[in-house]
This record gives sequence, C-alpha cells and structure tokens, in this order.
Amino acid sequence: MARPRQHAPEALHARVMETCDEWLKEQPVHALSLRNLAREVGCAPSTLLKLYGSFGNLLQHVNLATLDRLRDAIAGQETPSPSERLKALARAYWGFAQRDPYRWQLLFDFPLAQEGELDQRQNAMIEGLFERVEGALVEYAPRVESVEAKRMARTLWGSVHGLVQLGMNERLGLWQGQPLEVTELLDQLLDTMLAGLKVRSEAACAGDATEAGK
Repeated sequence: MARPRQHAPEALHARVMETCDEWLKEQPVHALSLRNLAREVGCAPSTLLKLYGSFGNLLQHVNLATLDRLRDAIAGQETPSPSERLKALARAYWGFAQRDPYRWQLLFDFPLAQEGELDQRQNAMIEGLFERVEGALVEYAPRVESVEAKRMARTLWGSVHGLVQLGMNERLGLWQGQPLEVTELLDQLLDTMLAGLKVRSEAACAGDATEAGK
C-alpha cells in the first residue's frame, strides 16, 4: 500500500491500519476517535495528525483497504454466463457486507476523498467495480451502447446496494413470519432487469431488420 505521505513511516501506517481493522471487526467507526486510536497504536494523537493530516484522511485509507477487500471478494465471480455472473457479483457484495459490516458501513457513512491521490485511487477502484458490471451487461446485450451500459450498471448496482442496505438494517419485512431472503430478492431484481434488457435488445434487432428490408 502506498504511504499516506512520502515521509511517513511504513511501520506506523501498517500498525494504524491493523488497529483500525481490529476495531472494525467488533465496533462501528462512530465509536473510534483519534485519541483512542492513538492510544491503541501507542503514539500521540499529534503523530497521527502529522502522518495523515486529519482523522478524516486516516479513515479514507481505511476505505481504500475496504475497497481492495471488496475487489478481492468479487474477483472470483467469473462464470461463463453473464446473467449468472451478475447474480454472483450481487451475492458476493451481500456476503461482503455481512462478513465485514462495520467496514462496509464506513464506506457510506463518511464522504469519500474529494481530491488528490486518495480521490484518484478510490475513484479508480470504484470504477473498476462498475466496469465488471458494465462488461457483463454488454456481454448479455451486445447492442447496448457504452454510455447506456454505464448508466445501466450504476442503476442496477444502486438497486443491489439498496437491497443490501435494507437487508443489513433488517428493513425488508417478513413473509409468513420469516424475514425475506436478500439473495432471493437480488436474483429477482436481476432477472427482472435482464428480462427487460433482453426485450429492448430484441425490439432493436427487429427494428433494424425492418429497416433493412425496406
């Protein structure tokens, strides 16, 4: 991992990230402060401020590590079928949120970096995740234009994220006294959206054939 600052000691940065990881396994970031983090690491709060510039920047490095873990979690979801691949990506996202809820929560509870190297690195990683979804959509419906695929990928993943968020907060309601299964809802969402995309694609092909026959 790159240094927070060029002159920053690698060992201290690694210790800070390790301590944040241990904290987030058991507690949300809201309970973490610069002072108690410094105490856990074994240094003065001013040392951390000198290293990262602010507590917010420190948390952005934690977010980078989280995005890296998320990338690894979905990297193995490479099935031949693009529709099944999308379902596998959605399930992997849900699984990641369940396994590491406080890390996942941190990604969305605080604004991401807005400028500089942190911003560039975070955006590149987020874009890489979206590109996996875009690639599967284009493979499923090759006639989809690149701009439409980008928009559709974000619409689709926004819907996936919404279901995951509701599932994490246990706000999806009950069916016959039992909580609704998030994985089943994710599959239903993807089946519905892909069916609509298929109809649009077939209609476009039929329109082209009609024009060609004139």
